[in-house]
Formats: sequence, C-alpha cells, structure tokens
Amino acid sequence: MMEDYVVIAYIKGTLEYISEKEIIVDNNGIGYLITVPTSVIEKLPQVGIPVTIYTYMSVREDAMQLFGFLEQDDEKMFEKLITVNGIGPKGAVGILSVLSPDELRFAILSDDVKTISKAPGIGAKTAGRLVLELKDKVDLGEAFELMSAHEAGKDPGTDTLTGKGAVSADVKNETVQALVALGYSGSEALKAVNRVKVKEDVTSSELLKLALKGL
Repeated sequence: MMEDYVVIAYIKGTLEYISEKEIIVDNNGIGYLITVPTSVIEKLPQVGIPVTIYTYMSVREDAMQLFGFLEQDDEKMFEKLITVNGIGPKGAVGILSVLSPDELRFAILSDDVKTISKAPGIGAKTAGRLVLELKDKVDLGEAFELMSAHEAGKDPGTDTLTGKGAVSADVKNETVQALVALGYSGSEALKAVNRVKVKEDVTSSELLKLALKGL
C-alpha cells in the first residue's frame, strides 16, 4: 500500500501529445501522462503550446494515475463525483466528458436523473445514487453564481438575475421545479431561470412566466 506520495495540484508545461483519452505535458524534461475527459480534448491548443492542467492523483495499491482538467471547477467536481458509491475516477471522467460542472450541478439540484444517465456507463440507478449523495453538497445560489461567472468569463459577483441583489433561492428552486414539471430538463430549466433579469422581490409565478418566454 502506497501511503506517502506527492500531491500534484497542477502541471504547467508544453503540450506534447494528444490522444482520444490522454495527453502528455512536458515539464522540464519530464513527460506527464494525464487522463482527461473528451471535453478537455476539444478545448486543448495545438501540440507544442504551453498549457496548465489541474490534476488529481489517483493512488491504488498497484498504480498511480493522473487525471487532468483545464479548470479548477472541473477538478473540484471530479473530486465530488468519486465520493459517490459506485463511481470511480474513470466513471467521473466519463460524466465530465458529456456534462459541464454547471450542467451537472443543475441536474443534481433538479433530480434530473435522465440527463446524468447520458454519461457512458452511468445507468439510472447510479445516476439516482449520485443525485442522492451529492444534493446536499451542491448549493443552488452558488450554482447560479458559478454559471453566471462562466458565461460572463469573470469571477462571481452580483446575482445575474438582478444585477443588484439576490433573488431568493426558494423562488428560483420553485420556478425550476415548475419548469421540470412542465417537461423541461433540469438543465434547461435552470439555464432559463438564470437568463431572466428581474427585481429582488419577484415571485415564483412571475419568474416562471418570464423564464417560459425565453424557452
């Protein structure tokens, strides 16, 4: 059992190799083989360009393996995923290959098992377990702030829905649940609510009407 090892938080170096599931980053003459989601492959620069890859080191009795991401948010979500019973590092990579952290957070918050089940090797039962085990670890207000920051390309600041203050998380949640009941996926519902600009004292029925206009 390997009890002592060096934690590699990120690797900064030259991108030397890209395959369907792995990359090699050269740092001072050492080539790090890193397993990455396909979503990372799609965003990588050309070989020979400097990159920074945020990493998680998986340690087993017989092996150590690096998993990498372009954003810290992805790496943090990966760490949450591997705490779920039945989902290992490869399963977590598969989920993040088809769902962004924002989409995954919204699917968890809205009990959208169908969306999570789109990931390779993740059936409805496992997706349901994922929702159950992670729902208390995902905050609705933070999910909206992170998505707003990602869409704006900046750090989370004022609430996207108001531009001034924060719309009640309960109002947002009620609106999302209403949209899901109408047949929209959790991800679609949360994105629709996130796009609406309203005042702080908006009611869930008013927010629902505005969100529906944007769908």
